[in-house]
Amino acid sequence: MSRRHRYAVNVEWTGNLGEGTAGYRSYSRATKVSGESKATISGSADPEFRGDPSAWNPEELLVAALSQCHLLSYLHVCAANDVVVTAYTDSAEGTMAQTEGGAQFTEVMLHPHVRVASKSMVERAERLHVQANAACFIARSVNFPVLHQATIHLATSAGGLDPP
Repeated sequence: MSRRHRYAVNVEWTGNLGEGTAGYRSYSRATKVSGESKATISGSADPEFRGDPSAWNPEELLVAALSQCHLLSYLHVCAANDVVVTAYTDSAEGTMAQTEGGAQFTEVMLHPHVRVASKSMVERAERLHVQANAACFIARSVNFPVLHQATIHLATSAGGLDPP
Protein backbone atom coordinates (compact mmCIF):
# COMPACT_ATOMS: atom_id res chain seq x y z
CA MET A 1 0.00 0.00 0.00
CA SER A 2 1.43 3.35 -1.04
CA ARG A 3 0.87 6.34 1.21
CA ARG A 4 1.54 9.96 0.40
CA HIS A 5 2.49 12.61 2.91
CA ARG A 6 2.12 16.32 2.24
CA TYR A 7 4.01 19.08 4.01
CA ALA A 8 2.78 22.65 3.78
CA VAL A 9 4.80 25.74 4.67
CA ASN A 10 4.35 29.40 3.93
CA VAL A 11 7.29 31.54 2.84
CA GLU A 12 6.89 35.30 2.73
CA TRP A 13 9.43 37.78 1.39
CA THR A 14 9.57 40.68 3.86
CA GLY A 15 12.49 42.51 2.30
CA ASN A 16 10.84 45.15 0.10
CA LEU A 17 12.65 48.33 1.13
CA GLY A 18 10.35 50.53 -0.93
CA GLU A 19 11.62 49.91 -4.47
CA GLY A 20 10.99 46.18 -4.74
CA THR A 21 13.63 44.51 -6.89
CA ALA A 22 14.47 47.60 -8.92
CA GLY A 23 18.15 46.72 -8.46
CA TYR A 24 20.26 43.96 -6.95
CA ARG A 25 21.14 46.14 -3.96
CA SER A 26 17.70 47.75 -3.55
CA TYR A 27 16.04 44.97 -1.55
CA SER A 28 16.62 42.90 1.54
CA ARG A 29 16.72 39.11 1.41
CA ALA A 30 14.54 38.84 4.54
CA THR A 31 11.90 36.11 4.63
CA LYS A 32 9.59 34.47 7.12
CA VAL A 33 8.85 30.75 7.11
CA SER A 34 5.68 29.72 8.89
CA GLY A 35 3.26 26.87 9.14
CA GLU A 36 0.08 26.00 10.95
CA SER A 37 0.68 25.90 14.73
CA LYS A 38 4.44 26.46 14.26
CA ALA A 39 6.78 29.21 15.40
CA THR A 40 7.84 31.55 12.60
CA ILE A 41 11.45 31.25 11.44
CA SER A 42 13.25 34.36 10.22
CA GLY A 43 15.13 33.58 7.04
CA SER A 44 17.47 35.30 4.64
CA ALA A 45 20.15 34.51 2.09
CA ASP A 46 23.66 33.43 2.98
CA PRO A 47 25.62 36.56 3.98
CA GLU A 48 27.81 36.06 0.89
CA PHE A 49 24.67 36.67 -1.18
CA ARG A 50 23.70 39.87 0.70
CA GLY A 51 21.78 38.05 3.42
CA ASP A 52 21.38 38.71 7.12
CA PRO A 53 23.89 36.62 9.11
CA SER A 54 21.51 36.51 12.11
CA ALA A 55 18.76 34.72 10.15
CA TRP A 56 18.61 31.11 8.94
CA ASN A 57 19.42 30.62 5.25
CA PRO A 58 18.10 27.82 3.03
CA GLU A 59 21.49 26.09 2.96
CA GLU A 60 21.61 25.88 6.76
CA LEU A 61 18.02 24.66 6.87
CA LEU A 62 18.84 21.86 4.41
CA VAL A 63 21.79 20.73 6.56
CA ALA A 64 19.57 20.94 9.67
CA ALA A 65 16.86 18.86 7.96
CA LEU A 66 19.38 16.15 7.05
CA SER A 67 20.81 16.14 10.58
CA GLN A 68 17.40 15.97 12.22
CA CYS A 69 16.19 13.23 9.85
CA HIS A 70 19.28 11.14 10.63
CA LEU A 71 18.76 11.69 14.36
CA LEU A 72 15.13 10.57 14.23
CA SER A 73 15.94 7.59 11.98
CA TYR A 74 18.80 6.63 14.30
CA LEU A 75 16.64 6.77 17.43
CA HIS A 76 14.12 4.52 15.68
CA VAL A 77 16.63 1.88 14.60
CA CYS A 78 18.27 1.96 18.04
CA ALA A 79 14.94 1.38 19.78
CA ALA A 80 14.18 -1.47 17.36
CA ASN A 81 17.60 -3.04 18.06
CA ASP A 82 17.67 -2.74 21.87
CA VAL A 83 20.20 0.10 21.98
CA VAL A 84 19.27 2.65 24.66
CA VAL A 85 20.35 6.14 23.61
CA THR A 86 20.43 8.62 26.49
CA ALA A 87 21.83 11.67 24.66
CA TYR A 88 22.54 12.74 21.07
CA THR A 89 24.07 15.88 19.57
CA ASP A 90 25.31 16.59 16.07
CA SER A 91 27.55 19.26 14.57
CA ALA A 92 26.61 18.86 10.92
CA GLU A 93 28.41 20.58 8.04
CA GLY A 94 27.39 21.00 4.43
CA THR A 95 29.73 21.78 1.56
CA MET A 96 28.48 23.72 -1.43
CA ALA A 97 30.51 24.33 -4.58
CA GLN A 98 29.89 27.47 -6.59
CA THR A 99 30.62 27.52 -10.31
CA GLU A 100 29.84 29.89 -13.16
CA GLY A 101 26.64 27.93 -13.80
CA GLY A 102 25.40 28.17 -10.21
CA ALA A 103 26.00 26.30 -7.00
CA GLN A 104 25.12 22.96 -5.50
CA PHE A 105 25.86 20.90 -2.43
CA THR A 106 28.64 18.36 -2.87
CA GLU A 107 28.16 16.61 0.50
CA VAL A 108 26.88 16.89 4.03
CA MET A 109 28.92 15.44 6.88
CA LEU A 110 27.15 14.59 10.12
CA HIS A 111 29.15 14.36 13.36
CA PRO A 112 26.78 12.66 15.81
CA HIS A 113 27.90 12.27 19.42
CA VAL A 114 25.76 9.58 21.00
CA ARG A 115 25.57 8.42 24.60
CA VAL A 116 24.32 4.87 25.22
CA ALA A 117 23.27 3.21 28.47
CA SER A 118 25.56 0.17 28.43
CA LYS A 119 28.98 -0.86 27.16
CA SER A 120 27.38 -3.89 25.49
CA MET A 121 25.49 -1.46 23.20
CA VAL A 122 28.47 0.52 21.87
CA GLU A 123 29.33 -1.66 18.85
CA ARG A 124 25.70 -1.95 17.74
CA ALA A 125 25.23 1.80 18.25
CA GLU A 126 28.14 2.47 15.88
CA ARG A 127 26.82 0.10 13.20
CA LEU A 128 23.26 1.41 13.34
CA HIS A 129 24.28 4.76 11.85
CA VAL A 130 24.55 3.03 8.46
CA GLN A 131 21.02 1.69 8.80
CA ALA A 132 19.75 5.10 9.96
CA ASN A 133 21.39 6.79 6.97
CA ALA A 134 19.65 4.35 4.62
CA ALA A 135 16.32 4.94 6.37
CA CYS A 136 16.50 8.74 6.28
CA PHE A 137 14.11 9.75 3.51
CA ILE A 138 15.59 13.23 3.20
CA ALA A 139 19.10 11.81 2.67
CA ARG A 140 17.63 9.45 0.07
CA SER A 141 16.02 12.44 -1.68
CA VAL A 142 19.14 14.52 -2.31
CA ASN A 143 21.68 14.05 -5.13
CA PHE A 144 24.82 14.32 -2.99
CA PRO A 145 26.27 12.04 -0.31
CA VAL A 146 25.22 12.40 3.32
CA LEU A 147 28.08 10.97 5.35
CA HIS A 148 28.54 10.47 9.06
CA GLN A 149 31.43 10.29 11.51
CA ALA A 150 29.84 9.13 14.72
CA THR A 151 31.32 9.08 18.20
CA ILE A 152 29.70 6.76 20.74
CA HIS A 153 30.07 7.46 24.44
CA LEU A 154 29.10 5.37 27.42
CA ALA A 155 26.84 7.03 29.97
CA THR A 156 28.38 7.22 33.44
CA SER A 157 26.54 7.26 36.73
CA ALA A 158 27.62 10.90 37.13
CA GLY A 159 25.91 11.77 33.85
CA GLY A 160 29.15 12.57 32.04
CA LEU A 161 30.64 10.94 28.99
CA ASP A 162 33.27 8.23 29.08
CA PRO A 163 34.85 6.92 25.90
CA PRO A 164 33.81 3.33 25.11
